[in-house]
Amino acid sequence: MEPSNEEETKMYFYENRLKTYVGWPFDEDCSCTPENMAKAGFIHTPLENSPDIAKCFFCLKELEGWEPEDDPEKEHNSHSSSCHFIVLKKSVEELTVEEFLKLQKERQKFIINKSCNEAITKFEEAAKLRRAELIKTAMDEE
Repeated sequence: MEPSNEEETKMYFYENRLKTYVGWPFDEDCSCTPENMAKAGFIHTPLENSPDIAKCFFCLKELEGWEPEDDPEKEHNSHSSSCHFIVLKKSVEELTVEEFLKLQKERQKFIINKSCNEAITKFEEAAKLRRAELIKTAMDEE
C-alpha cells in the first residue's frame, strides 16, 4: 500500500473539492449546489453520459441521479453512514495531527475495501466465464 500522496490529501480541503464542479448541472435555487456538494465531501466525477456523478473523496461512495431538492449531506449520510468524514465535527484545518492520521487510517480502510471488492467481482466474473467454457466443452464432447 502506498503512503498518502499530495493529490489524495488535497481533497480534504473544501476549496479543492469545489474546483472539481466544472459542468455540474445544478447551480442556483437547488439544494445540491457545487458548494453544498463539496461541503458534504463530494467531488464531481462526471462521465460522458452521466454528468451528475459525485463521489465522496473519503469513503468513495458514488451517487448519481441527483434531483435539485436533494440535500448532499443527508444523501451522503443515508448512503454511507459509516463515512467518518461526513460526521466530522471539525473543519480539517482544526484537526490535530493525531486526529488527521486516525482519519487517514479510516480512509485507507475504505480504499482497501473497495479494491478488494473490485478484485472479488473480477474473479467471480472470470470464474463464471470459465465455468461456462468448461460446461460447453463437456457438452461438445458428449
